[in-house]
Amino acid sequence: MPEPLDPTAPASTGRPAARGRGDALWLVGLCASRLFLTLVFVSYPAVLPVVQKAWGMSAAAAGSISSAFQIGFALSLVGFSSLADWVGAKRVYLWSSLAAVPAAFAFALFSSGHLSAFLLNGLLALSLGGIYTPGLILIADRFPPATRGRATGFFLAASSSGYAASLLLTGAVLGRWGWRPALLAAATGPLVGALIALGVLRGTPNRIPPRPAGAGFTGEVLRNRPAALMIAGYTFHSWELLGMFAWAPATVAAALASRGAGELRATGLGANLAALFHLAGLLASSIGGQLSDRFGRTAVILAMLWASAACSFTFGWLVGGPLWLLLLVGLLYGFTAIGDSPVFSVGLTEVVRPHVLGAAFGVRSLLGFGAGAVAPLAFGAVLDLTNAGAPYRVWGWAYTLLGLGALGAIATMLWLRRLPESRRLAGGLR
Repeated sequence: MPEPLDPTAPASTGRPAARGRGDALWLVGLCASRLFLTLVFVSYPAVLPVVQKAWGMSAAAAGSISSAFQIGFALSLVGFSSLADWVGAKRVYLWSSLAAVPAAFAFALFSSGHLSAFLLNGLLALSLGGIYTPGLILIADRFPPATRGRATGFFLAASSSGYAASLLLTGAVLGRWGWRPALLAAATGPLVGALIALGVLRGTPNRIPPRPAGAGFTGEVLRNRPAALMIAGYTFHSWELLGMFAWAPATVAAALASRGAGELRATGLGANLAALFHLAGLLASSIGGQLSDRFGRTAVILAMLWASAACSFTFGWLVGGPLWLLLLVGLLYGFTAIGDSPVFSVGLTEVVRPHVLGAAFGVRSLLGFGAGAVAPLAFGAVLDLTNAGAPYRVWGWAYTLLGLGALGAIATMLWLRRLPESRRLAGGLR
């Protein structure tokens, strides 16, 4: 029988942790790969207002294409994450990177209406699940708990960099050549990212953790209260974050259009300005993990959640107000909504045994990105209900719906802090 986990002892992957200059270069390479691979994650939200009009879609239908991506990504994460426990995280990361290349170009080239875009965006997402949680597992393999939060933060900051670069790139191309060339420009990202991954991971061992007898998924994850609360908190967090990601560019575009900007100009500039929110998220991801190494996991998560909730309940009501105030709150929103993401990730590695970590990430991803899939659709439905049709003037109620997710996450983290098992987090810093 395996020894029970000591609730007062810091968790460890049980694998050797390499250190030094080689680790830093390895992490830079992995982050660069992640950055380019994520160029396609928000390319559709960047062009949403234009294709919504071109294809005659309601806000709910337009949001459902973002939902298709989140549904596909959630399912992909479950499959790829669980597979990593059996065949190794390195192998899965590379498979996913290579599969994303043709899927990205298919979405850009062949989307011609609601149904085709829905299916092809979902297919693209199905290819991408192996570049997230297997990447987190690779980092957990390589870095000890004392620096794992910082390394995880840099990896997720690379995602924010990719989102920002995607919006800047698609916004620039959209204004000059149109929405399809904009999607094609973003589709080059996975090609570059896959090539970088092949080079960076060439010398990285493909570790498959041993599976102790009697230590199965049910007992190690489903009956693990700290893990269950981390997963529940992440699910609520994803509702707010992914709903905001899907609609922020369109929200800024609506604010610009209400000030007299033409449709293409408003959409392109809206994407560029919304990219600033992701740049704020880049900074947040970079420092959020480091702060949690120093001050505790749940302490940092709660601070971010309270601030992001305030932004959710405020941001949408500012569309008709001063543009500088909308952008200022948007920057804070982008910072706080994602600043707890690396902390949720590293926290899960500290309360789950290594041999089921991939499966735990898979369950978390199914629930989190499942919630994130419903959020854009629900947001669009509220937008339709609270407006008489396009152009949309009332955005506050839709963002208020997202803010409820932050409140749910706050409740789970307060519960987790009360458990003695929470002392496993960050070597005793809850």
